[in-house]
Amino acid sequence: MSHGVVLVYSPDLAVYDHGPQHPLRPARVVLTRELISAYGLLQAGGVTEVPTRLAIDDEVALVHTEPYIDAVKRAGAGEAGEWARYGFGPGDNPVFRGMHEASALVVGATLVAADAVVSGRAEHAFNPAGGLHHAMPDRASGFCVYDDPAVAIRWMLARGVERVAYVDVDVHHGDGPQAIFYDDPRVLTISLHESGRYLFPGTGSVGERGAGDAVGTKVNVPLPPATSDDDWLRAFDEVVPWAVRGFGPQVLVSQLGCDTHHTDPLAHLSLSTRAYRETARRLHALAHEVTGGRWLATGGGGYQWARVVPRAWTIYFAEMAGVELPDALPATWVALAEQEAGGPVPATLSEAAPADGGAGPEVDSVLAQVRRGLPGA
Repeated sequence: MSHGVVLVYSPDLAVYDHGPQHPLRPARVVLTRELISAYGLLQAGGVTEVPTRLAIDDEVALVHTEPYIDAVKRAGAGEAGEWARYGFGPGDNPVFRGMHEASALVVGATLVAADAVVSGRAEHAFNPAGGLHHAMPDRASGFCVYDDPAVAIRWMLARGVERVAYVDVDVHHGDGPQAIFYDDPRVLTISLHESGRYLFPGTGSVGERGAGDAVGTKVNVPLPPATSDDDWLRAFDEVVPWAVRGFGPQVLVSQLGCDTHHTDPLAHLSLSTRAYRETARRLHALAHEVTGGRWLATGGGGYQWARVVPRAWTIYFAEMAGVELPDALPATWVALAEQEAGGPVPATLSEAAPADGGAGPEVDSVLAQVRRGLPGA
């Protein structure tokens, strides 16, 4: 069992809300916390729930430009302006009231988690509202206003952490942290994602490896549609442990997007919750092996917001806490989720995996390309 596990959560994190028709539903974070609670994980030994805080402008500015922060504030206050130049508009990134404050709460939650890990108050910390990995220094992108993982990484580097490994398992390429640290050799970024040939943001090819002294510290595994549990886990095993061990980070940061699920409406991979359980075990073991247990995790994508996201992220948090969960979901939580969703949700953590989609040969080809680019290959 790990010693000291923090869940960062406050109800006001739900104010990060692009509107009722938007696929990024804040209810997924609320339902995750409620499932964690219903399973009794908040009473498990060593587990603490702590509130978020508002990140101050200087912290947000560790990554984002002052003109962009000002634009986020003014747009969220209802001022008229040419907000499209900053990535805002109908579709992915609509302006919403209080946008800066809501986004700064998400950043603050990831910073609270980072501080818990860096200070030694906890080995592991999780912010399910975080993982907004598409935001760039001067623009919003892909539902993301401020890039909380990148802010937390830069915050840790400023406090004496020498090397950070960032592992992103979202179905979409982790383009924000990669771009922000593209020429920084202190940060290893690894992204396993559906290939940009088929999916937003269109980046994340094997050839994107970093610049200058950082060449080789940016690793991408672009996977084909219909990649199954076994092929995805094989890709993880052949790339992530090798790269992380070779880099020798002091902190492991992970973005745990679960839009890789076979039922997710915005992508085309074919994972089941088995893959999330196995990935959680692998990340946990790697943190204890390489970083002395220092593991900061955030949420990320996931658009089956009632049926999949809470189960996936509760699986990850239970692994952090070293608790084996019964497969049956608590009946009180199922009733709550069904009321919120307006329809049935699964009653168990586990599920039948979809049939293998035959992506194995293409996965083999991708892995051969990735291995050729890894140091020491």
